[in-house]
Amino acid sequence: MCGIVGIVESDLNRPVLPEELERMVRMLHHRGPDEEGSVTLAGVGLGMRRLSIVDLAGGQQPFSNESGTLQLVANGEIYNFAQLRRELEAAGHRFRSRSDVEVLVHAYEQWGDGFLSRVRGMFALALWNEQTRTLFAARDRAGEKPLYWTLTPRGLLLASEVKALLVRPEVSRELDLEALDQFLTYEYVVAPRTILRDVHKLPAGHYLVYRDGEVTIHQYWDAPAIRVQPWTDDEAAEALRSALRKSVASQMMADVPIGAFLSGGVDSSTVVAFMSEASHQPVNSFSIGFEDGTYNELPYAREVASLFKTHHCERTVSPDIRALFERLVLHLDEPFADVSLFPTFLVSQLAREHVKVVLSGDGGDELFGGYDAYQAQALAARYAGVGERIMPALAAVGAMLPPTDKKKGFINKFKRFTQGASEAPIDLGHYRWMVYLGSRAKRRLYTAGLQGALVHSDVYAPVRQALRRASSDDWLNRQLYTDLTIYLADDILVKVDRMSMATSLETRAPFLDADVMELAFSMPGHLKIRNGERKWILKRAVEGVVPERILRRPKEGFSIPMKNWLRHELAPLVHELLAPARVAERGLFEPAEVSRLIEAHTAGRANHAHTLFPLMVFERWAEEYLR
Repeated sequence: MCGIVGIVESDLNRPVLPEELERMVRMLHHRGPDEEGSVTLAGVGLGMRRLSIVDLAGGQQPFSNESGTLQLVANGEIYNFAQLRRELEAAGHRFRSRSDVEVLVHAYEQWGDGFLSRVRGMFALALWNEQTRTLFAARDRAGEKPLYWTLTPRGLLLASEVKALLVRPEVSRELDLEALDQFLTYEYVVAPRTILRDVHKLPAGHYLVYRDGEVTIHQYWDAPAIRVQPWTDDEAAEALRSALRKSVASQMMADVPIGAFLSGGVDSSTVVAFMSEASHQPVNSFSIGFEDGTYNELPYAREVASLFKTHHCERTVSPDIRALFERLVLHLDEPFADVSLFPTFLVSQLAREHVKVVLSGDGGDELFGGYDAYQAQALAARYAGVGERIMPALAAVGAMLPPTDKKKGFINKFKRFTQGASEAPIDLGHYRWMVYLGSRAKRRLYTAGLQGALVHSDVYAPVRQALRRASSDDWLNRQLYTDLTIYLADDILVKVDRMSMATSLETRAPFLDADVMELAFSMPGHLKIRNGERKWILKRAVEGVVPERILRRPKEGFSIPMKNWLRHELAPLVHELLAPARVAERGLFEPAEVSRLIEAHTAGRANHAHTLFPLMVFERWAEEYLR
């Protein structure tokens, strides 16, 4: 696990100064505290910070081919590197280390950009080809590892995090108002946008080519290319069990201590179960909980840990949430408001006290249908027509009900269901329940100037495009594809990468192994949700491996009592960041409407956490980065 940067001048005769590269690299120290490496050539510089996991003594980057015409830096792990290395050695390539990453430079030399289809792992890489004077950069299929880029008058800059780009004075800090609208709608910004107009994310499953001053982006993997197969129940369960077992075992590759995040849910319990099978010693498992009982899953995790005899570490936390807000919001580089970033950081912090690598259950919900939104869509579809006529009235009733302090509960579910069904466009399908700020609320909140700037934009376009790209006639698989390419890539994996890397911890996701993902998308939707039971085939696959009581436990989700904290612990910060004068000076939101939302939330008449917290995040981010 590392952080990488790259500089390619538009004029390749202009030298890249080592100190210019070093300033960018040093901003990524947290991603790789163990060592630093770089190479500067005519017009080109590549640098990295390393978190040493495999070949601790010999895995220093950059790596080059035998002739020195290719130079590479990369972030991530290549799980099938041993197989690739054997093939490449048989073809005459010579290696200088035992590092998994070294295979990438030789694989590119042997197979060109087609080498990406052979690689199994999580990665972001940048490779300079001196012969063709081309920069080649790529990200893994799911987007576990990040890569940002910008084109300036001086040339191309790329980095694992935006903060490394912003040390360069030529990088514009102009706000992208459409990205801001995305952020307030979904709580994250959708690739390829970032909150800054001229800085871009390289999307998952894509590669970038920079040659002669021009950038081109190409897609090398996409789930709709996978054909649905006529699986029987037994065949699908056996294939999935085998693929997950193999994926977990391969991702335990490390020369340092490893462990697992454990919530006690189906996905993390499955990972721990297969880790326990593959390990000759107890697995290290890590969990956190909160004093608020409805947000505390420690008893479930403890049960799984006891069953598999893990070396279990847990912690009940009462964090200094204001100090944590300050630290994490600024660390994220662009506005991000999924509140589960806090527990993700805290459990990463706990794990890093004991290990350098953890495996997680991320991806199981998006591949096999684990979210409430799928059931909400099924329910809405069942009562289409009638529901569309009465839903606004039901939503009005729901709006009058005071929210509860609990994590979920009937009232909170009723309010969320009726709100999503009545306010978001019907063609978004299940994504109606993943929209947090609708058009009516925006008309009250956004200033006339902001509304005018957005008049020709469609904030729902990424969702609609993803649903269209997923050309399958299977509606559930189209929804899952949308979540894989948007929600997972731009929310879940961003959160996990940044929060774990903030503690210098590497995270790996066995569910996002290429073979597991392709297997999942070869299965029809009725194997994933059957008779209202979510993740049906996954549960069938791990019967006898994971206890029945864990498989049948309702999904909880990894969250915190943010709505309660905004009324109490964070109330002073709410009033400070969203003071009328401060909001007015920013010129994007109506101060009176922001004050109304604060008053209603503080009084307990409504839950506006999904609006207030993003506004707080944006204001603190803008104060730091738009100066």
